[in-house]
Amino acid sequence: MIYMLPKLMRIRKKREYVDQTDFYQHIHLLTQRWAKFLLNLTGSTVKVEGIEKIPSGPVLLASNHQGNFDIPVILGYLPKEAGFLAKQEMKKVPFASLWMEAMGCVFINRTDRRGTVQALKESIEQLKSGHSLIVFPEGTRSKGTELGLFKSGVIRMASDASVPIVPISINGTYQIMEENKGKKFCSATIKVTVHDPVYIDSTNPQLKTEVEAIRATIEKGLKVL
Repeated sequence: MIYMLPKLMRIRKKREYVDQTDFYQHIHLLTQRWAKFLLNLTGSTVKVEGIEKIPSGPVLLASNHQGNFDIPVILGYLPKEAGFLAKQEMKKVPFASLWMEAMGCVFINRTDRRGTVQALKESIEQLKSGHSLIVFPEGTRSKGTELGLFKSGVIRMASDASVPIVPISINGTYQIMEENKGKKFCSATIKVTVHDPVYIDSTNPQLKTEVEAIRATIEKGLKVL
């Protein structure tokens, strides 16, 4: 990230003069490079199935969250320009925060209800504007193969913005770092499964049921990996 920072700064200076789609494509190509480089350093391999199921246009990518390396896996191997719905604390991380702002990430303060509501509104507007988002509905890392409960609010964003949800199952990333309690990086065989897109009607009173169905799809993908 630091090595390619000058390129980021040059692109940022031209942002107001170029089409936003072109800007995000440039950023995606850069982040894709360092994401794959980072995974290669660990000696890990990544296999992806179902890429063709990702629709064109803005989508909400909803993935399980086993570990910190879920992020480079998504950035490196899914062909979709997107920002993350990220915790507020990430804005304080040097260099990473610059990249996240350029990617179109939305920062959420999970300890402040008003801040949470505002972040969800910003996310909806971003989706409506045509830029995709990546969310981890569990809200935190599972650090293993178990799948936590989903927060329905982050799923509802897709229905409010009238964009499809693409469920993603990622398995094996926790073996790189979390399984070893961060003491060392280990290689892992990572499997990513992209499931069929889901369209949720915001007027449907059974939203919770639909969220559970998405969770079940992701969980099923983990069990067959």
